Amino acid sequence: MKNGYVFESERLGFRRWKESDRDLFASLNADAEVMKYFPDVLTRKESDLLIQRFEDHHDEKGFGIWAVERKEDGEFIGFIGLLEVKLDVDFQGVVEIGWRLDKKYWKQGYAVEGAKACLDFAFERLNLTEVYSFTACVNAPSETVMRRIGMTKIKEFDHPKIGAGSSLKRHVLYRISRTAR
Repeated sequence: MKNGYVFESERLGFRRWKESDRDLFASLNADAEVMKYFPDVLTRKESDLLIQRFEDHHDEKGFGIWAVERKEDGEFIGFIGLLEVKLDVDFQGVVEIGWRLDKKYWKQGYAVEGAKACLDFAFERLNLTEVYSFTACVNAPSETVMRRIGMTKIKEFDHPKIGAGSSLKRHVLYRISRTAR
């Protein structure tokens, strides 16, 4: 693991979480603009618990949500990675790809570049046959990333953990298969 990276893309390094990520991650999760398509911002405790969940998943499955940094300067920019879906939905158990970047790194191609690198990892190193992604129907920026990395929309569904009447309740589900790449 060069520079502690599990894998790399042209500009990004993907690694396990470090203690020094906690303050930056908590700040990212407390930003209302970053969290616009989630039910609420996260407290410091919730942010720390999310890192623990990511690390536990990695320990159990051998992959997870990675802390991502720019290789040029080592700046932590957010996360991109893979998780097994545990929601009470008809696609429970599949592997999803997700991302959350600090807003100062938006519109620079990092989400697309990083997601493509994660898909390479999923298909080439983990030998997965397909990967899914989902987001609230109102989250056009993430849906754009899904299309740019080659995913296809399969359906819409109601997120089981979001209350009726919320603009975030209705979600889109995307998928990409190894053979479609």
